[in-house]
Amino acid sequence: MKSLLIILVSVVLVCFSCVKPDAPTNPIDDRVDTIVTTQAKLGMFMNGPYGSVSGDAKIYTTGTMHTLALENVMISNGPDLHVYISKEILPVNYIDLGRLQSVSGNQLYEISGNPDFTQYKYVLIHCQRYNHLFGSAELR
Repeated sequence: MKSLLIILVSVVLVCFSCVKPDAPTNPIDDRVDTIVTTQAKLGMFMNGPYGSVSGDAKIYTTGTMHTLALENVMISNGPDLHVYISKEILPVNYIDLGRLQSVSGNQLYEISGNPDFTQYKYVLIHCQRYNHLFGSAELR
């Protein structure tokens, strides 16, 4: 009986440890210091086939550093949501900027390297686990 209980507890722990949580729902308010930066690109989010996204995506440049700012965003929650900059509206040639920090508010993502924003002209909110596009913004 004791070994059965140990096996049952082990199975439950393994099952719950493999589940990735949804994106945090608490709003955050990260902002770019606009005194020392220039805004290079701007795009408004549009809904994708699997979710809803509203707000703005902006690329800011400080010297040689680029930062993506998601401003006033509201995103329907989902598992394993990531932020990409992409060459296409579907994530084929993209740079993963990391997990979505929150489904609402203002948030910043550093862009490593020096991507060509004439080619990487889309910002995507994408569910990696199910390969679902939640929303996109075309940078102009």
